[in-house]
Amino acid sequence: MSDKIHVLYIDDEDNNLKSFRATLRKDFKIFTAIDAEEGLRLAQEEEIHVVIADQRMPGMTGTEFFEKMVKINPDPIRILLTGYSDIASVIDAINKGEVYRFIDKPWNIEQIKNSIKNAADIYFMRMELKEKNIKLKKLHSEMNQFVYSLSHELRGPLMSISGVSKLAKLEVEDPHILEYFEMIDSATVKLDDYIYKMLDFYRSTKIDHKVASIDFKSIVDQQMEAYNAKFDLSHFHVDIQINQQEEFFSDDAKIRVILNNLFSNSVQFQKHDPGLKSISLTIDVLDNQAIIRVEDNGIGIDAKHHPEVFNLFTRATQKNVGVGLGLYMVKEAVEQMGGRIDLDSTLNVGTSITITLPNMN
Repeated sequence: MSDKIHVLYIDDEDNNLKSFRATLRKDFKIFTAIDAEEGLRLAQEEEIHVVIADQRMPGMTGTEFFEKMVKINPDPIRILLTGYSDIASVIDAINKGEVYRFIDKPWNIEQIKNSIKNAADIYFMRMELKEKNIKLKKLHSEMNQFVYSLSHELRGPLMSISGVSKLAKLEVEDPHILEYFEMIDSATVKLDDYIYKMLDFYRSTKIDHKVASIDFKSIVDQQMEAYNAKFDLSHFHVDIQINQQEEFFSDDAKIRVILNNLFSNSVQFQKHDPGLKSISLTIDVLDNQAIIRVEDNGIGIDAKHHPEVFNLFTRATQKNVGVGLGLYMVKEAVEQMGGRIDLDSTLNVGTSITITLPNMN
């Protein structure tokens, strides 16, 4: 591509075309057309950055020319030459032909030079943005493939290690060796949990909504089956209440991210003291919204940490649990669905988090 700005000028007067070319050929690469039809052909065949058209041309006005040009090549920036008496046409051109600006006739050389340069700046910025958008879409597609690989290629070998470790423990009697396998199991569980967190992070922040009808009872039943397999809940009193009488539409994956992280926090951030450990999950669907409330009697969150507890990688306790992603992912998922999140927590008493989600139908 030439370093010069490519300008197409359409005018039905040959003298105007010759004058335009002679005056501006040193500054720009000039293309000229004697009528709108030739101008459309050049706009389709050549690399054009800025197009200037006279409004009053026989057969097709400048406004009509730009309206047609937008359909075959919308990228060049458009400038309309017109007189004061053509103000209605100017307004029409701006609305239909997406004209960048108009210049009064007779035109001034410096004015038209500056207009071309300014228009070209817009053209090149748009092209740069367009190129970045293409790269961004490619990156988004590659990230989708990476997440799929993460969930399958990494978890497969990890589950194999865990399975072999469990089989080995059945055949080993030496308590010292058993301790090593316990360490392996602990590490694989921790790594598997981290992989799940990464997948949840991607689902809650990077993937567009997939709205579907939500059956909260079905989702919670599935999640509880997974929680019972993952956590030892024998010392917990888990109370679940779901009140859904009407259809509710939302993003299934993001709702699972919310429930996963809130429930996991309630389990992991419990007190070591003896006594009843409790978790309450209540879901009410009413008035075109869903209210999800998770409460526990765990270690709670000090009031001084409340303002930043939903920030990325923030941990409100020194307890060696989690990586500071959970509440951040919950907040992101909730906000992306147009909902609200409210925290009520007291140190050494417990935590209550209430999520309000709108019906996305």
